[in-house]
Amino acid sequence: LHMGKTMKEDLTVVVKCIKQLYPPEFNVFSTYAELYHNYFASQAKKSAESHLEDKDIYLLLSWVHNIYPKDMRKDHVLAEELEKVKLGSLLPSSLSKELEKKYLDSEEATIKSSLSKCLDKEIQRWKEDKEPEKLNGHFQSELLAIFVIQSMYSGQKRAKDISEAVGEELSCRLWKELPTFLKSYKDAFEDFKEKSKKHRNYKPILIANINNCWNFR
Repeated sequence: LHMGKTMKEDLTVVVKCIKQLYPPEFNVFSTYAELYHNYFASQAKKSAESHLEDKDIYLLLSWVHNIYPKDMRKDHVLAEELEKVKLGSLLPSSLSKELEKKYLDSEEATIKSSLSKCLDKEIQRWKEDKEPEKLNGHFQSELLAIFVIQSMYSGQKRAKDISEAVGEELSCRLWKELPTFLKSYKDAFEDFKEKSKKHRNYKPILIANINNCWNFR
């Protein structure tokens, strides 16, 4: 963040104040821009090759795909001059792809684990014979459907905020996970229907889970 802010502020000074003091053939702006970019890229590469936590990988990918090319290089003061310089990406393509894979693997595993824990919690509620909540007067297992949908949606949005391609890749992965989750849900529900007919809240729980189908659809 400090490097990005410094680069943006300093190059703005070069455009507004320094460039005019030199003959055009000196390409003063290009010299400054290339030096700043090369240093920034070397630091990004150094970070990418070190051990990074998931949140750091996300931030670095955000810089590579989003903040650096869009917020900095499309800045209204700098965009025209930077277009002439043709600076590359902050990271080599191979290293960027490697980070994307780490991010996608981690995000997929996190969401998968969250869905599994949520289902376990819901099954426990059935076993404890707790009456489901009511939504607009109807029994509904609100936690399960809403949590699952929100988890998948927020995961897709985070990935899409990095880039369209990363967002699409995570979407494909999650759409493969959803049927697996729904099958686990269905199997658990069928098991409950067979073994828990004497529960006091057996019927409300059935109704709540049937109503869930609309949300999942």
